[in-house]
Amino acid sequence: MERVRWAFRCGAWNPSRSEWLLGTCCIQPEERDRIGQFMFSKDAKAAMAGRLLIRKLVCVKMGLPWDGFRLDRTPRGKPFLSHPRSDSGSAPWSFNISHQGDFAVLAAERGRQVGVDVMKTTRPGSGSVQEFFRIMKRQFTELEWRTIVSVPSEWDQLHLFYRHWALKESFIKAIGSGLGFNLQRAEFHISPNQMQEGRVYCQTKMHLDEEEEEDWVFEECLLDENHHVAVALGKPDVPVPNDAGNPAEATSLGFTVLSFDELMAEATPLSKEDPAHWESFRNKQEAPVRHTDG
Repeated sequence: MERVRWAFRCGAWNPSRSEWLLGTCCIQPEERDRIGQFMFSKDAKAAMAGRLLIRKLVCVKMGLPWDGFRLDRTPRGKPFLSHPRSDSGSAPWSFNISHQGDFAVLAAERGRQVGVDVMKTTRPGSGSVQEFFRIMKRQFTELEWRTIVSVPSEWDQLHLFYRHWALKESFIKAIGSGLGFNLQRAEFHISPNQMQEGRVYCQTKMHLDEEEEEDWVFEECLLDENHHVAVALGKPDVPVPNDAGNPAEATSLGFTVLSFDELMAEATPLSKEDPAHWESFRNKQEAPVRHTDG
């Protein structure tokens, strides 16, 4: 089964003037303007990386020139290719992006629903961990909370919390339900409880409305010790050649972290360079100031 797993470390990216202006030229003008409205440069960089990842995917896997297609958004904000080219006998590509913490990620599958979510384990910006859990508890089932608090340290509990959250978000993004979905309907039975960097795990199972979903596969991996990624994969739309049918074997490939040069390898400008976009970007604060207790 054809698939793509790409990541870009936007948190560590300090773009030069030429890099930022190249990026703004190589995305659609309305996307560039939307990115320009972000208050913080951290968010602008993540959004830029997401747009560029999608355009690279369309070029590399769908065979369209960088300037030969248009990306639009669903009413819920999910990006899609306006007029996908239908190759005779080939299943269409599905793709999804996520950005949080220090990474932007893209997951794509041919002939299969896909959703992806990345979460960075962090302490609450204000208040205690237990207060944070009290507020968030209604989003999880009793079994999930027992799993989250089964480890002794607060940091490990936070890590399990964000792992569960990424799983839920990946499923919601795959089915396109958005904010109206009751998160308690999707209960995750994670396995193993601890993961290692450099490996992809597919043992976690989802129970939807208290029944195990056999058709859904969930890939999980760590981009680094604090960034967890979950990829939700629905039932293949059509039988796919060369698919061994073993999820653990079929999903052994993790995320490839791209450099900026690799991200832009196929890029072609869609508009003229405007120095005002660099001035706007460099005047942004990197991120909001976090106030932590203790």
